[in-house]
Amino acid sequence: MTPAALADLVRVSAARIFTDRGLDHGILPEQVTVERPRNPEHGDYATNLALQVAKKAGLAPREFAQELADVISASPGIESAEVAGPGFLNLRLAAEAQGLIVSQVLKAGADYGRGTAYEGRRINLEFVSANPTGPIHLGGTRWAAVGDALGRILASQGADVTREYYINDAGSQIDRFAESLIAAAQGAPVPEDGYAGAYIGDIAAEVLKREPGALAQPDRQRHETFKRLGVELMLAEIKRSLSEFGTDFDVWFSEKSLHRSGELDRVLAELKESGSLYNDGEAWWLRSTEHGDDKDRVVIKSDGAPAYIAGDLAYLRDKLDRGFNTCVYMLGADHHGYIARLKAAAAAMGRDPGAVEVLIGQMVNLVRGGKPVRMSKRAGTVVTMEDLVEVVGVDAARYELCRYSVDSPLDVDLDLLRQRTNDNPVFYVQYAHARLASLQRNAAELKLELRADADVSLLTHPREGDLIRTIGEFPSVLTKAAELREPHRVARYLESLASAYHKFYDVARVLPQGDEEPTPLTFARLALCEATRQVLANGLSLLGVSAPERM
Repeated sequence: MTPAALADLVRVSAARIFTDRGLDHGILPEQVTVERPRNPEHGDYATNLALQVAKKAGLAPREFAQELADVISASPGIESAEVAGPGFLNLRLAAEAQGLIVSQVLKAGADYGRGTAYEGRRINLEFVSANPTGPIHLGGTRWAAVGDALGRILASQGADVTREYYINDAGSQIDRFAESLIAAAQGAPVPEDGYAGAYIGDIAAEVLKREPGALAQPDRQRHETFKRLGVELMLAEIKRSLSEFGTDFDVWFSEKSLHRSGELDRVLAELKESGSLYNDGEAWWLRSTEHGDDKDRVVIKSDGAPAYIAGDLAYLRDKLDRGFNTCVYMLGADHHGYIARLKAAAAAMGRDPGAVEVLIGQMVNLVRGGKPVRMSKRAGTVVTMEDLVEVVGVDAARYELCRYSVDSPLDVDLDLLRQRTNDNPVFYVQYAHARLASLQRNAAELKLELRADADVSLLTHPREGDLIRTIGEFPSVLTKAAELREPHRVARYLESLASAYHKFYDVARVLPQGDEEPTPLTFARLALCEATRQVLANGLSLLGVSAPERM
């Protein structure tokens, strides 16, 4: 019995009591909270449902809790239900019911943990979207790891997820990029506000290789040549870096296409006609304060050129017209203003602002020996994705970047991530998986096969129970991680699971030694170990991290 199944049992039992008393079911929560108590002596699980709803129903919490205990304790799979304190309910599962979690994992395999909560939801997940003017820096690398993991987690819960990269290939930054390439090709100093770094020289050389006469072209044509080829080459490098990092996108959307197709002009014309844009004699403004923004936003500047938000309006409209229920934007620390701005944009276009979600990621710093590290070889003062991967590898980089809530700054300890010790979180989790894979190989050498009919009711040791209950939490962890858009919950769960396994292994011998014959408990423990390995593999896969069989 998983925590989710136990929560359903608690709610059904409460509804039965309400029916018998003629009380309104409406005050019962849709999802009942069932948690593992900090003190194992209090039971396997606990719920505070009685404290939540009893007074609303005109009942004393302890009285209602006792009625719940009486009903639940008579249910199959429940060993005991006891009232504690002002109305807490502590629950213990029968060993057989608890052990069935092992059987469920073995049957589901790679699908264990998958759910249906997001079936029918089409989610556009836009992340990274770094300008094609340089390599991906650490902030973008964090989004590459977290965004990809979030996409996997949402898909595991039934969502139809489209991973999208918005290419900012229009605007002044692209012109500065082109002029920086031209300067490098000419051997001239970096232009004011231009781009520096060894990569600029590399790309400039490649442009000249493709277009040997580019520097001799008229100024305008030369600028367009370096801009077109420069963006193409930089974008190709960005795609390669992301793919090697394990992050691939379904859609690469060009900002320039909104201008060329006329979509930008159409959206602005419609907003003028609806009155959502107004003119103050010089510029056109979006009435964003009417929809919760802190100020109205300039959309068309006094010189007639579109402001940056104009592209955002057209891009959001395009996403919504493609049928997405939810548009998630994963933006950097300096983009807090975009939360209200994008929601106001949706409302101004007559769309649901609730379809827009903005996640803000905080800064990432590298440290070594407790001191900040500046080590980029190709991008000047900016530390890139490739810099990080070169030092710690893809798995360690992805895991570490996914391990923390994105709304908190992150210091990546390079020394720690290179250690092959339990102090290194990714090593700790991967080693647990490798240890379990080794155990199964050793079992195979002893001709001990995994048995689907293993008697899981024999798994009564406290450490076995703790490990099984931890395994049983995986589906609810994924549900919550998807709901809150927090992949770090999966990483932290995997560490808890690895810890529970290591503690189990220290006290419970699995394989027979010497001339010992295998017993039913041997096969039950083999099943438990394989279930643990499977869940570790499933969780690591959702983070885009490998599950090695040897380390």
